[in-house]
Amino acid sequence: MKKIFIASDHAGFDLKEMIKKYLSKKKLTFKDLGPENDKRVDYPAYAHNVAKKVKVNKNNVGILICGSGTGMNIVANKHKNIRAAQCFNLKSTKLSRLHNDANIITLGSRFISKKNALNFIGVFLKTKFEGGRHSKRIRKI
Repeated sequence: MKKIFIASDHAGFDLKEMIKKYLSKKKLTFKDLGPENDKRVDYPAYAHNVAKKVKVNKNNVGILICGSGTGMNIVANKHKNIRAAQCFNLKSTKLSRLHNDANIITLGSRFISKKNALNFIGVFLKTKFEGGRHSKRIRKI
């Protein structure tokens, strides 16, 4: 993967900071697109910024965190060639990459543990798109 872009809103800020430590420990290249603290912000701006960066290069991926994961997901999926997946367990995470070639993972900080979030990120980053019959479906999006 070329580069990982990560952002959150205020509700996802603490989880974002933990994920950044995880990415650093794994020596992965990433860019934090904000926010810089947990003061209240509007999530759409951050989701748009990550989606714009991810679609520049097909190898780029994004991580978006908000309270539910839903708001970030909705905004990111407004962008052409973005396939954001709201992941809530390991299977949904793996299938989002295998079958849907998801390029952004969205997480709900209020609904998943920090341990699970890190596991989901690990699976998301290492799982490759299966292609085959799924490629035809992706082209129809």
